[in-house]
Amino acid sequence: MHIARGLSQGKYETIVSRFQKLEFNDQDPLDEREGRTDLPSQQSKESDSSEAHWLQMAQTHRRNGNFENALRFYSRALEIDRHLISAWVGQVQMLILLGEYPQASTWAKKALEMFPHHGDLLAAQAQAECRRGDLKQSNALVDGAMKVRGETAYQWQVRGELMLALKQRTDRHCFDKAQVCASDALVPLETALIYTHYHDYAKAQQRLLNAIEKDPELYFAWYLLGTCQRSLGMDSAATRSFRQCIQLCPDHQQAKEALVQLESSGWSPWKFLNRLFRRG
Repeated sequence: MHIARGLSQGKYETIVSRFQKLEFNDQDPLDEREGRTDLPSQQSKESDSSEAHWLQMAQTHRRNGNFENALRFYSRALEIDRHLISAWVGQVQMLILLGEYPQASTWAKKALEMFPHHGDLLAAQAQAECRRGDLKQSNALVDGAMKVRGETAYQWQVRGELMLALKQRTDRHCFDKAQVCASDALVPLETALIYTHYHDYAKAQQRLLNAIEKDPELYFAWYLLGTCQRSLGMDSAATRSFRQCIQLCPDHQQAKEALVQLESSGWSPWKFLNRLFRRG
């Protein structure tokens, strides 16, 4: 289940078709998207064309759960400077978060042609292969990434995800190491997204609480927290989390819809059994 804002199967298909033909020129691979009011106008593109600007925009949208927009802005930065490794890594990470695993693998390999043996790019390909089910190749890529000088939070996150996929018990150690490498709230937030991919909402909840402790105004973390709490049958806590998300971001439509559903739902056997087994 994808729980980022504003995503749909149709939009995934659009990303696939556009990225199959992506070239680094003046044409934006996502320019023709309909109904987008949160993207820069042509005038703003012309007035501020620095790669630093687009990278900052990508990070902002990434933190807010707008992964399509972040993907677009990483692509913009690369149009200006193809040697921005952080943009290459970010682009692959956004494709993974959008569920576009073959495309993520393709673009990780393309980047590695330019930057062989780069740790985070190896980790990015490893994560894509892990999501595709090729755990053997993912393991080899993670090992290669971890041998590169200078371990990063992302490399430890991918190692942690591989441990989850292999049903090992060292995922917590890996994710803790990731948080030691980088104090940014984005690290526990995206660790929580990994846990939700594997339907481990209890561990995701703990990581989201870590993220919120670091940045209480990170409204996407509040939305994800509410989603996890709702999956765990913690309706009262989920209601509070969704309300906090809406307080920080009044236009957050998914949080509003989730809140309406919670407030309009009553007792059900599923909820009762969920709470019963959680207490056990």
